[in-house]
Amino acid sequence: MSRSPAVRPLVVLDCDSTTIQDEVIELLADAAGTRELVAEVTERAMRGELDFADSLRERVATLAGTPESVFEEAYRRVRLSPGIRELISAVRGLHGRVGVVSGGFHEVLDPIARDLGLDFWRANRLEVDAGVLTGRVRGPIVDAEAKAEALREWADESGVLLSATVAIGDGANDLTMMSIAGLSVGYNAKPIVRERADVSIEDDLARAIPLLDRLPA
Repeated sequence: MSRSPAVRPLVVLDCDSTTIQDEVIELLADAAGTRELVAEVTERAMRGELDFADSLRERVATLAGTPESVFEEAYRRVRLSPGIRELISAVRGLHGRVGVVSGGFHEVLDPIARDLGLDFWRANRLEVDAGVLTGRVRGPIVDAEAKAEALREWADESGVLLSATVAIGDGANDLTMMSIAGLSVGYNAKPIVRERADVSIEDDLARAIPLLDRLPA
């Protein structure tokens, strides 16, 4: 039985390796010549072996001295995940909203959000001085708890109960927001996420569309 269109879901996705196929920090690191180092630290953080905030600072530090033009270059190289547009369209069909919360960076997420027509998005911001990256992050870091807080905030703003929310992610940094959502979905997920998610899907975000029927009517 299909859900009533009066029930409006909120779907919140991680960005890197979920909404998009890439890790933005690695795209930026290509320009800085530090991709191999950054990829290793990213993988360890996603497996939950490193504190996310510390690992982010370590990776961002490798970008010091890189010109800010790398943001546009990275955006041009971003590959959207299969099915993301279809998923957003399905949520819109239920009069719901879609948000993306990222441990990555606003400088690349902003144009992605505009392209996809997202309702909400949040990410870290990189410090730039005289046209080059300083290797530091500006403001509070978007960590696991910040992702969960974004989901709570957006649900409240949308007038949606947490039981009508869906959180989709792939790494350990997504587990806190997934734990408070009405439905948690692992997407091409790391083992720790597959173990804890309500459902796991692979390769195509459109496979999350039928799961919307699981939310309470």
